[in-house]
This record gives sequence, C-alpha cells and structure tokens, in this order.
Amino acid sequence: MRAILRGVKLYFFPVAPNPTKVRLYIEEKRAAGGRLDVVPEVVDLRSGEQKTPAHLARNPLGRLPVLELDDGSHLTESLPIIEYLEETCPEPPMIGRSPRERARVRELERIADLGVLVPCARIVHATKSPLGLPASPEVAALFRRILPEACKLLDERLSDGRPFLAGERATIADCTLAAALQFARFGGVEIDAGLEHLLRWDAAYRGRAPARAVLVL
Repeated sequence: MRAILRGVKLYFFPVAPNPTKVRLYIEEKRAAGGRLDVVPEVVDLRSGEQKTPAHLARNPLGRLPVLELDDGSHLTESLPIIEYLEETCPEPPMIGRSPRERARVRELERIADLGVLVPCARIVHATKSPLGLPASPEVAALFRRILPEACKLLDERLSDGRPFLAGERATIADCTLAAALQFARFGGVEIDAGLEHLLRWDAAYRGRAPARAVLVL
C-alpha cells in the first residue's frame, strides 16, 4: 500500500519559480498516483506578506516556499521540501529507482536550477523585479550571457525526442525547468528560438494536466 501524506500545508506565491517547482512536483506526483494531501496557501509577496511576523515565524528569512508539517514545524527551500515529500511518499518515484537514475535526475535538476532558473531570476529581478529590487543593467547583461549555456545543453539532451528531461517519465528536473521558463516568460526573458528541442519540450509540458493546474503563464 502506498504511503499517504496528510495534514501538510505549502505556502507559496504564483509565478515565483521555487514555489512553482514544488507545486509542479506535487501535481505530477498526484497525477501518477501518489497520495499527497498538501493544502496550498498563498503568501502575497506584492503586499510584503513575507515580512510579517506570522510568515517570519515560519521562515526567518522571509522566503518561499515553506512546507508546514502536521506537527506545526516547518521546512524551507524547494529541493529539501521535494526530497522530504519524495522520501515520505516514494511511490511512484520522481527522482528515479536506482542510484544511477537518481544521480542522473539530480544532475539534470541542478543544471535546470543553477543554469536556467537562477539566471532567469537574476535577469528578471535586475530589470523588472516584482519585489521592487533596484534595476541593474550590468547584472542583467551578465546573466543573459550565462543563460544560453545550460539551455543549449538541455536542448541537446532532448534532441533524441524523449518526452521528458530524464527519459520517459516526468521527474523533478522537468518541474524545475518548467518553473524557470514560466518565470522567464513573466519577465520577458527570451529563450533562443533555435533551441527547437527545448521549445518543443516546453510546449508539450505546458499542455500536461499537472502543468495546467499550476502554471499561469
């Protein structure tokens, strides 16, 4: 019998990339038969709700996402939250079954995060930050130079026609990449139109039911 996770709450804000990848993971897990009962609750970054005493009690750094467990304790940072959920409800697996599979999925997830999500976030916050951070043309230019490298690598990985980054099943790597590309669309960050395999993957992934339940752009 598959494990059931109940009494858990996820604090998030729509479009914010790190909460988005956790929400995509949850929806993908549910779509594949995982029994995750996670209640979503919005923290409004636009109004500064992340700086209120209530939220700072959940995460003293004032960041999202935050996972509130059934005992009232909290987990922060997107990847540890996903790892916790995966270990609590391991079936069906979204990180892989064998040590090699898990290593490959984690490798792809890190490439998507550090190579795509982080540069996109830095560009957005240096140009039209939704948090009101000061503009920095220099920072934006730097990360626009960095962004294509990982995008090209992922495009090459997808060039064999695989439906997902790691093969035939959605994994946490797909969740991270989809969250990154949504934030790119939000901030007007352009992805090279020549990356046909990456763009094919993006269009197909956005059409999936889990993505439609989470993505707003």
